[in-house]
Amino acid sequence: MTMEERIEELREKTERALLGGGEDRIESQHDKGKMTARERIDYFLDDGTFNEFDQLRTHRSHNFGMEEKQLPGDGVVTGYGEVNGRTVFVFAHDFTVFGGSLGEVFAEKVTKVMDKAVEVGAPVIGLNDSAGARIQEGVDALGGFAEIFTRNEKASGVVPQISAIMGPCAGGAVYSPAITDFIFMVKDTSHMFITGPDVIETVTGEQVGFEELGGATTHSSESGVAHFACDSEEEALDQIKRLLSYLPQNNVEDPPRVEPYDDPERRDDALETIVPDEPRKPYDMTDVVGSVVDENSFFEVQENYAKNMVVGFARLDGRSVGVVANQPRVSAGTLDIEASEKASRFVRFCDSFNVPIVTFVDVPGFMPGTDQEHNGIIRHGAKLLYAYSEASVPLLTVITRKAYGGAYDVMASKHLGADVNYAWPTAEIAVMGPKGAVNVLYREELEDAENPDELRDQLIDEYREEFANPYTAADRGYLDAVIEPTETRPRLIQDLEMLASKREDSPDKKHGNIPL
Repeated sequence: MTMEERIEELREKTERALLGGGEDRIESQHDKGKMTARERIDYFLDDGTFNEFDQLRTHRSHNFGMEEKQLPGDGVVTGYGEVNGRTVFVFAHDFTVFGGSLGEVFAEKVTKVMDKAVEVGAPVIGLNDSAGARIQEGVDALGGFAEIFTRNEKASGVVPQISAIMGPCAGGAVYSPAITDFIFMVKDTSHMFITGPDVIETVTGEQVGFEELGGATTHSSESGVAHFACDSEEEALDQIKRLLSYLPQNNVEDPPRVEPYDDPERRDDALETIVPDEPRKPYDMTDVVGSVVDENSFFEVQENYAKNMVVGFARLDGRSVGVVANQPRVSAGTLDIEASEKASRFVRFCDSFNVPIVTFVDVPGFMPGTDQEHNGIIRHGAKLLYAYSEASVPLLTVITRKAYGGAYDVMASKHLGADVNYAWPTAEIAVMGPKGAVNVLYREELEDAENPDELRDQLIDEYREEFANPYTAADRGYLDAVIEPTETRPRLIQDLEMLASKREDSPDKKHGNIPL
């Protein structure tokens, strides 16, 4: 074969690879409101930066007529490129080829790109749109999934791993995204579940639709599996780009610092009145966060799940920080099972990738009730305690109002290793709330009183004045200062600068045993 003939053959194979499963299948993908794998990559990466791996690979299966269905690429597009000038690795399932099902070669392509991402220290983004394991390849397909899972574990805490669910994701296919750091889903077109509606109805008799079982809204608000539910594929890809802007390339780099654009000395007067005088009156903690961090920089994560806890990324004088905050507007900001898990996983991610953590505290305690106790609030609450205790990144804490009982300890207290702890003058730090404390301490006096309600109110006021204030904790050194709310932003910025070179030496060990 002449050189010209070989070049022509290469052109033909490349054209076939670019077409995936062909024009008809591409049109079918578009009819469902979905982009193709290559369209997603082109939209996501900076123009002209994509370098593809293994474009011409085909499957090796000879079962069930597969030998006659050789398609270049084998159902997944892999390679690397740039997002805002920074290297990322990417793989995108091609639903037009065998429904994006995973076979042996498919898995080899994905693991190759994941290995390279870890080797060079760059994030890996998976764009998932797959029918699951390729039935025709049997155990080779199952083994391929396990090879990917192993890479997910090896990459965890080394490079950021982000999954976008752009279509069906069922059976074994869900576990790789579940191991990754963040999951983005698209409303109406993406689904995740272990077993589909038909199997569920056959086994249990329960009738459920795809969206209710495993849609974006379900997983972003009910199960907590997904961190973001987006209205379109474009929005999902744009949000991933925004997320990457807060993150380092790997675990040995610091997060990128953008050119500061907000006055580091800015003092927002709204903070003076944001906490109500009435201790039980709610307010929105995201208003506090928005007033302290750089303007419009707060990027909330899992906004619709465990709403009594707020987590997300922001910037302080251009530096990336992770934010963890109780939300008094929902369940008074109490810590329950879901809130504890949500915050602990976020804290551990930030710690893995050198992102300082700023914690805003207004917590009356842990959620009471048999449901919480029977489902393991002790174990789940301990996860957050563990996460803060093991964190070696800068930890900065601001108590805005209540910090009662064990929840005071858990929310990045000085005792868990926080570097800087502040309280506003409105803060109340005590073993329990004034009303509960009075009922315990003065039970007999209240029983004998002619007017117990009047006496109780008097004792509550005395208790709050004497004990439920920040000055006792400040006297013990558990708070570094009691500050005016408007001082919060400039103080945190100065502290971040001071802590930029923080280093911790810990005893050698394989790993701890977090109470999963």
